[in-house]
Amino acid sequence: MRNSFISILMFMVILFMGCEQAEPKYIIGVSQCSEDIWRDWQNAEMRMEANFHEGVELRFTAAHDDSELQSNQIDSLVESGINLLIVAPNQLSTVSPAIDRAYDKGIPVIVFERKTDSRKYSAFVSADNYEMGHLMGEYIATQLGGKGQIMEVKGLKGSSPAEERYNGFHVALAAFPGIKVVAEIQGDWTEPTAYQAVMNWKGDMNSIDLVFGHNDRSAIGARKAFEERGAKLPMFCGIDALPGPDGGIQQVRDSLLDASYIYPTRGDQLLQLALDILDGKEYPRETLLTSALVTRDNATVLLLESDEVVRQAHNLNKLQKKAASYLEQLSTQRTISLLALVLLALLVLILVLFILYHRSRVSAQRERIVNNLWNMKAPAEPVRPADQQPAAAQPVVQPVDEAAESAEPLFIVRFKDVVEARLSDSDLTVDDLAAAMNLSRVQLYRKVKAISGSSPVELLRSARLNRGYQLLVKGDKTIAEVAYEVGFTAPSYFTKCFKDEFGISPSDLS
Repeated sequence: MRNSFISILMFMVILFMGCEQAEPKYIIGVSQCSEDIWRDWQNAEMRMEANFHEGVELRFTAAHDDSELQSNQIDSLVESGINLLIVAPNQLSTVSPAIDRAYDKGIPVIVFERKTDSRKYSAFVSADNYEMGHLMGEYIATQLGGKGQIMEVKGLKGSSPAEERYNGFHVALAAFPGIKVVAEIQGDWTEPTAYQAVMNWKGDMNSIDLVFGHNDRSAIGARKAFEERGAKLPMFCGIDALPGPDGGIQQVRDSLLDASYIYPTRGDQLLQLALDILDGKEYPRETLLTSALVTRDNATVLLLESDEVVRQAHNLNKLQKKAASYLEQLSTQRTISLLALVLLALLVLILVLFILYHRSRVSAQRERIVNNLWNMKAPAEPVRPADQQPAAAQPVVQPVDEAAESAEPLFIVRFKDVVEARLSDSDLTVDDLAAAMNLSRVQLYRKVKAISGSSPVELLRSARLNRGYQLLVKGDKTIAEVAYEVGFTAPSYFTKCFKDEFGISPSDLS
């Protein structure tokens, strides 16, 4: 009964395990320093690439330009059990310790776009921000004809892209002494901050020939400030040149910006690099992404190309959503089927348990009947004078007539008398018992089995063991003496049968 129960439980556990969703092969944490259109596009590229790889789970966080918050988010991602960390640090010094903690715990780290103060990373991916600033400086100097006044709206203070773009820009302008940067406005990559900082500038806005924003949003924020203050509109240049509506490429085409520089997001390349690291493949530790200048001369063509990429990505995303919806429906149907199987298994379990319980009850009842039969007191026999005792030890049993056969307890009492009279006879057979009761072997077997559920041999062995138990309890005979007295030919066999019957050894009673 126990084995059957365990087998059914194991079957149910397997079914329930089938209902559970498969664990992801890799969990990749992505810590973004902020949340904006550039990072939204990059995150979308990573999600899209993840759709082509089975068992990849992405966990995103955004720190909103808060270094302390980003450090806490990185620690939380590590504690959540990620296999790899992709991080764009908000500032060089403040976020590095959190990245180092992740790396020291054996988690591979990909630093992208912005560098840290530490070398504790597995790979670094970025465009060349210094080169971008330098090329934008040369382009702007050319557009101004080698002379003019510039307003520079810088990126987040302390971030490596802002510092590198600033350095590259000023090195390029050093070759043009006729060009002066008359205003350095501190921004944080966002349009509202740039707008407000330019609005607060006390200088002469009409003297500005060109505004260089460290990104497109900063340049657009400055443009809105110039428009609101009614100043002469200078040229506006930025960096990012994102595709899609309201991206930098469209803004150049629509003359809101005079130029921009493509700062590639390449979320797909980032994710592929992460998987190569996790799969133990070879990978470059330093990767510089290619970029290009966007002007009104090439903006239309680039926008058409980027729009096509966006359209294809949108269609692919719709297809992926449809596939996900189909898989969800399939999963629901599978879950319903599994639940039905579980319910069926429960019904089978209940049925099996009922059958086993019923059988155990019947078996217990039969065992009680046998024990009760052998514990019955036989009718007292009259004491005969010694000279009237029968010559043989075998009791004289009257033939069993039809009326006596219907009295089942009386039959067993007679059978018991016959057995107990020859209990010590190790040569006693079923044929001997049948002859003593004037029955054939088959008749004896049939009647004993019908009444007790046991065979004559089983009852004979049970009687011998019960007598042996009583003799051992008295304690005046050895195990061997008891074994021979109750009809066993070997004490070892008696001991084995005794253990099988009572669950203890004869020595436990002696």
